[in-house]
Formats: sequence, C-alpha cells, structure tokens
Amino acid sequence: MVRFSDLGISPDLVESLASQGITEPFEVQAEAIPSLIKGRDLCCRAPTGSGKTLAFGLPMIERTKPAEPKRPTALILTPTRELAEQIRNVLDPLAWKSGMKVLSVYGGTSYGKQLKGLGRGVEILVACPGRLIDLLERKALTLEDINMVVLDEADRMADMGFMEPVCSIIEKCTSSPQMVLFSATLDRDVAKLVKLYQDDPVKIEVGPKEISMDSMEHKFWKVKPYKKTEIAVKSVRRSGRSIIFCRTRAGVDRLGGEMQLDSIPLSTLHGGLNQRQRDRAMNKFTSGRSMVLIATDVAARGIDVEGVNCVIHYDPPDDAKAYKHRSGRTARAGHSGVVISFIKGNEQRIYGRIQKQVGIRKRFTDPRPEDLKKNDFKITKEEPRKTTRRNGTGSRTSDKPRRKKRGRGGKGKRGKGVANGKKYRNSSSKSNKSSNNWNRGKKKRGQRSGSKKRKADARP
Repeated sequence: MVRFSDLGISPDLVESLASQGITEPFEVQAEAIPSLIKGRDLCCRAPTGSGKTLAFGLPMIERTKPAEPKRPTALILTPTRELAEQIRNVLDPLAWKSGMKVLSVYGGTSYGKQLKGLGRGVEILVACPGRLIDLLERKALTLEDINMVVLDEADRMADMGFMEPVCSIIEKCTSSPQMVLFSATLDRDVAKLVKLYQDDPVKIEVGPKEISMDSMEHKFWKVKPYKKTEIAVKSVRRSGRSIIFCRTRAGVDRLGGEMQLDSIPLSTLHGGLNQRQRDRAMNKFTSGRSMVLIATDVAARGIDVEGVNCVIHYDPPDDAKAYKHRSGRTARAGHSGVVISFIKGNEQRIYGRIQKQVGIRKRFTDPRPEDLKKNDFKITKEEPRKTTRRNGTGSRTSDKPRRKKRGRGGKGKRGKGVANGKKYRNSSSKSNKSSNNWNRGKKKRGQRSGSKKRKADARP
C-alpha cells in the first residue's frame, strides 16, 4: 500500500494529513506528486472529485519559498470563485501548519481584504484571471517571484474565454516557473497551452476520457411549460438531494420563488449574486441544510458535492458538452443517479441532437415522477445564533465583546465636561445664553427668507 511518505511528502505534512483522516493517496495523487516534487512540468487529465487539489497542493507546499509582501511565490489559476474557495479551504490548514499563507482573489468581493492580504505577504495565491489582472494593473502585486503555476480546470477556462488573460498572466511570471496543468479534457485549447508554456511535461491520465453517460439513468420528459415547476417539485420530493439547472439568472430566481411556496428547502446560485450570497448558498447545500440547489451553469463544473441523486435540466443545455457536465454532478464515485430533461414541444430537435452527440438513445415520454426511486433526505438543522441578553442585574451578557461607541470621548457620557475627547466649560449661565441665542436665530430665519446661515452656538 502506497503512503504519502513514500511519495516524498515530509513527515510534518503527512502528520497534518493524518489529523484530517487522510492517510492513503488517490490514484492521481500517487502518479502526480513524485514528478511535481522533482520540479517537472505536468499535464494531467483528471475529473472533478479525483483528488487533484492535493495532487498539486502538497508538492506546492513542499517546494514553495517564503514570500515577501506583494510578491507571492506560487500561483493557482481557476475559472470560478467557487473552485477558488474550494481549493483555498483544502490547502489553507495544511499550509498554515507549514508556516505559509494562502489567499484567494476573485471578483464579486471588495478589494480591501485582498489588498491587505497581499500587502502582508502570501506564499500561495489562488486567483480567477479577471480579478488577478485588475490587481496587477493596480500594482497590488508582482508575479516576478512565482516559481510554480497551476492551471486548474484549464478546459473550462478556455470555454469561458479566459485563454488570452491566462496567457497574459503566465507571461508576467518572469522567473520561468514550473508549469502544472489539470483538465477534465485535453482538447485543442489545452494542447495549445501545453505547447506554449510547458517544457517536456509528464503526461498523466486518470479516469475515463469522457464523463460516462452509462453510470446514470436518463429520462426525457415532455412537459408543458405551466407544468414544469409542479413536476420538478414532485421529482425532488422523490429523489432527495438534487440539482436543477436553469438557463438564466432570472429563471433561477423565479423557479426558486415558486418552489419555496411548496416548502422545498432550497438554495439558488448564479453569477448575479455577490460572493457572500454564493458562499451561503453552497454551504447550505453541501451541509444538508437545503435539499435542492437551483443554479445556472456556474454549478455545472468544478463543484464536487457528494450524494446528489438527481439532476434536472429544467431548461435545455447549450450543447452536448454542457449536458455532460451538468449531468456529471450525479452518479459520482460509483453511486447511481438519475438525469431528467424537461422538453417543451419545440425543444425535441435540440435534445435529439444532444442524444446523438453524447451517445445515448432514449424515447421522449410523459412525465412519471412517481416512478422515481424514493430517497430519504434528512434536513440538517441550522444551529441557533447566540443572542445578546440581559442578566439578572440588568447588564448585558454576550459571547462577543461589546463595541465601543464611536464619536464619544472619555467615559462616553454627556454633560460631564468632555465631548469628543475635548474639555469645555458647562456653566448654567452659558447654557441659558446659548439657548436664547438659538431661539432668536429661529425667529430671524422665520422673518427673513434667504438670510445667510449662521453658525449654531455649541449646546451642552
């Protein structure tokens, strides 16, 4: 049996993995880690969920040098925010125990935290191409010290039009870094990256070349538009944990609102949400606090959630490739799953072409959600928030320290001779005089319109 220590991983890092219950490497890790530790370039085809994050992350932690402020020493490029956060969450505890910092940067969040993190210095930077280019233009960092670059989901970045930004970023790494490329498919765009930027790479292929359509049950239901939500509700009640794909953001929001009326515990996810909302939606779904995720194709790749029993194409995918990646969210790691496509009358030609391209042949039938396998799903209850309360003496008790109120100096009480940290006199005669001046000023303003503003006398 191969262990991480046999692959060249240091004892401290092996111990950190063991504390998380990770003792045996997956296939992609066993094949990739030895070459990466030696500094070789690598091109790997591996599906989502195969363990590739540790496959490149562990050698990166082993080889990465300490970083100076604004000068990271290792870079991971990803196509989506969700994948960037997923990678950071895996690597951060391991890197922290090795004395390194990991920072993720992507759009949809404020620049402040990211700028501060870069200013303090981080070794491993996980970035989406668009936000990284923005930060480079702001001169918030330089890539001159980068000694290892990982392109994760390279084919997805090509599909999303990131080829030009990715090339621009790589060319800013002036130190000739070790180049590592992971992709679910090795198509023409990925081959171009290999040819341009890799030097005699080690090539590894793990798992099937294509997402297997045979591991899942496919159903194509002819559904009238006004019946789609009703059929979706019945289907997920039978199937349990499910993902429903819509074509547009508005469609996701509309379907989410309609299904909530049927008391379906759900989360919605699309590119129009800010990062906090997207993180909350994914956390609810992965933790079991929601049973259904309604999403655009932003959730079609790079997201690995266990136990998804059903995928519903509420709206048709753009092409056969999108159908494969949407459907691939179920029937993972040897489990079974069902894929249901809702077909309006004018969409039969679209799905006929998709069936031919993905190599399946199924009849279009009337919907029968009652025939779906019944899967029980128990909702995980959210822990109640701790609230501030008053104890028997009338004072406040809370787990969080009480914030100091802004804009008050000294003891923070009025009329005690201190205001905003400055002392002043507070005699009764001066107070009366100030009050009289104020009243006279009010009368004058009422008598004469357009008069000049006068400075208000300071009142205690």
